[in-house]
Amino acid sequence: MTLLAVISREMHRMVRQPLYWFCLVAAPILSVLFFTTLMGSGLPQNLPLGMVDQDNTTMSRALTRNLDAFQAAAVTHHYASVTEARRAVQQGDIYGFYYIPKGTSRQAQRQEMPTVSFYTNYAYLVAGSLLYRDMRTMSELASGAATRSVLYAQGARDDQAMAFLQPIVIDTYAIGNPWLNYSVYLCNTLLPGVLMIFIFMVTVYGLGIEVKEGTAGEWLATAKGHIWTAVTGKLLAQTVAFMLVGLFMLWYLYIHLHFPCHAGFGTMMAVMALGILGAQGLGVFMYAMLPSLRLGLSFASLWGVLSFSICGMSFPVMAMHPALQGLAWLFPLRHYFLLYVNCALDGYPLTNAWPYALALMAFAALPLLLMRRLRHAMLNVPYTL
Repeated sequence: MTLLAVISREMHRMVRQPLYWFCLVAAPILSVLFFTTLMGSGLPQNLPLGMVDQDNTTMSRALTRNLDAFQAAAVTHHYASVTEARRAVQQGDIYGFYYIPKGTSRQAQRQEMPTVSFYTNYAYLVAGSLLYRDMRTMSELASGAATRSVLYAQGARDDQAMAFLQPIVIDTYAIGNPWLNYSVYLCNTLLPGVLMIFIFMVTVYGLGIEVKEGTAGEWLATAKGHIWTAVTGKLLAQTVAFMLVGLFMLWYLYIHLHFPCHAGFGTMMAVMALGILGAQGLGVFMYAMLPSLRLGLSFASLWGVLSFSICGMSFPVMAMHPALQGLAWLFPLRHYFLLYVNCALDGYPLTNAWPYALALMAFAALPLLLMRRLRHAMLNVPYTL
């Protein structure tokens, strides 16, 4: 009954404060809609590309048309010189340009190894990488086509020409995300990461506001002086709201958008539950370590934002400095990311990645270490700006 009284008290506080509902429900759902809409097409398409065609032959015009046919590239501008194209890149009109010097077709027919050049603006990493890939592929295809024409002229059969051009045939398969869809790769980690930031901050805020408003004694009195009952009752009310938001997030990704989920919806719901409980446990730990609302919220926001950089989704942890590799294990999002890859993408059972599930359970149990310190802070540490 004591626990129910604490839960009822916390729910009444949440209803009276709109900030709770914004952080618990509105902001996470808006984040889901924002990120999935932002990357709705998967990969960027029709990125503006310039062409400097000083050869102006049938072959160069065919090369331009074929390059424009690529999904990522769109030849939107034609320039008379490299200087004009370079200025357009600097002004942001295009992300790169392809340069075909005069005499390229004639040199190719004579097997004189002509040189074509392409330039990309790597200040825009994604756009530059995609255009570089397309322009390099087009150059290799054009080189192969020119060599094949020469081989045909020398009397080679089609199978002989292809054996010379590509002696080893390579089959490439993209495991887990055959569409190479950026939204599949990023949203499944970005959205839980955003949710964890809100969990950190709501947990810290829920504890710190008791001190700020001078209601910490009343809160503990409702729990009959038991700090464990007080903390559990406060978090359970928030856990239900976060679990409902997590359920919506998974439904939207795996059922509405049909993102790959080879381990089943139930397994991913278990992974989401572990992530939420782990984030809440770390949030309590944050406030107990820094029993100040201002410092606790700063700690929560900093730790949450750093999660995106160090969890391994944008840069592999194995390539980081050894000190950062060890630090990565202190972020719940790192373990959630590995569980997502193991279950949703690779289709293995949750038991296959039990160390990461155990790590999230350990985060959830962190408050056990600091309950006495938290109780002392709630009753004795004054609120400071």
